[in-house]
Amino acid sequence: MVEAALAGLRVIEVGNFMAAPFCTMQLADLGADVVKVENPDGGDQVRTTGPFLDGESSSFIRLNRNKRSLALDLKAPAGKEIFHKLVQSADVLVENLRPGTMKDLELDWPRLSALNPRLVYVAASGWGQDGPYAQRPGLDIIAQGMSGLMSITGVEGGAAPVKIGVPMTDLACALYGALGAMAALRVRDRTGRGQFVDVSLFEAGVSFAVWEAGRFFATGEVPKPLGSAHQTSAPYQALKASDGFFTIGATSVPNWRALCNVLGLSRLENDPRFAKNHLRHQNRKELLPLIEAVTALKSADHWVKALTEAGVPCGQLQTYDQVFNDPHLLQRNFFQDAPHSKLGPVKQLGSPMRLSETPTQMRRAGPLLGEHTNEVLRELNIPEEEIRRLNGAGLVCTP
Repeated sequence: MVEAALAGLRVIEVGNFMAAPFCTMQLADLGADVVKVENPDGGDQVRTTGPFLDGESSSFIRLNRNKRSLALDLKAPAGKEIFHKLVQSADVLVENLRPGTMKDLELDWPRLSALNPRLVYVAASGWGQDGPYAQRPGLDIIAQGMSGLMSITGVEGGAAPVKIGVPMTDLACALYGALGAMAALRVRDRTGRGQFVDVSLFEAGVSFAVWEAGRFFATGEVPKPLGSAHQTSAPYQALKASDGFFTIGATSVPNWRALCNVLGLSRLENDPRFAKNHLRHQNRKELLPLIEAVTALKSADHWVKALTEAGVPCGQLQTYDQVFNDPHLLQRNFFQDAPHSKLGPVKQLGSPMRLSETPTQMRRAGPLLGEHTNEVLRELNIPEEEIRRLNGAGLVCTP
């Protein structure tokens, strides 16, 4: 087997819920040895989230794949001592506790970097490590609302706010954290020193406002919800079919002409209201009914086939039962099994990172709480007698 891209890299995770675990999952998929440090009293709270498979959280075993679990009491002096040994052996630490929590535990960046000057420390939080909001609780829905994402999500004129269906700011913060860690490691290759990486849900959410910033800073116009429509192009949205909806993106001149031809609407090609993309966008409320008067007559499958043949970007609106059985994803082996010590093979979402020489690997599903405690302690040269004492005192735990 080819050695993984991040083989030999040790990552410590002190994480809960989403941001830190999703960040370290990316590094683990690429071959890093991720040691997930959990409270012996229950561990990561995602473990309590259903549905459950023989008592194990289905979400946890997927979000925490390719990791090892060390159940360790970080409040106890003996736990801190072990954590110090672990840090001295590590390259990266990722945590998503509220700012100040690691300082209260005496395990913050200044202390840990003094122990290991090569350490890269990634702190993911709701609002960042400083600023007026720093001590506020940080949840995805709060960050989505504050970042402006919810102000442009939903249908035009809708009365109730709508959040993005997945925890987008959590996930984006995690990806920025992984990217920041890789950049800091690259700098460490040159300087020999690690650094502190501060990423937040709030700023991750605001960073998506590419089109919105372009419009506001140029015109002062405040962006609003557009349903499925694009901010600057048309037609680029979901269209009605006789049996539902499908999506389309006919923004270039050739695609616009091909769309008009397939729909039998050639008269619209040179209509002065729709002659150019910015005019089509400006007059989309007039354009959309003309298009949907035709598309509503036949099925989504019919239009997707016809438009695909004509070279017009389009697609079905799939529900997740369709996505998880999509023939394209199946042929590309996107869904893969990972072994679990209790459940056997567990199906996983694949990694979108397809490296030709050092592909991602599915070494294990998310571990049992403390499953690798003794294993990690032995790697740190903790004597067997001390390991038994720690287990007996509840300062560590094993399944």
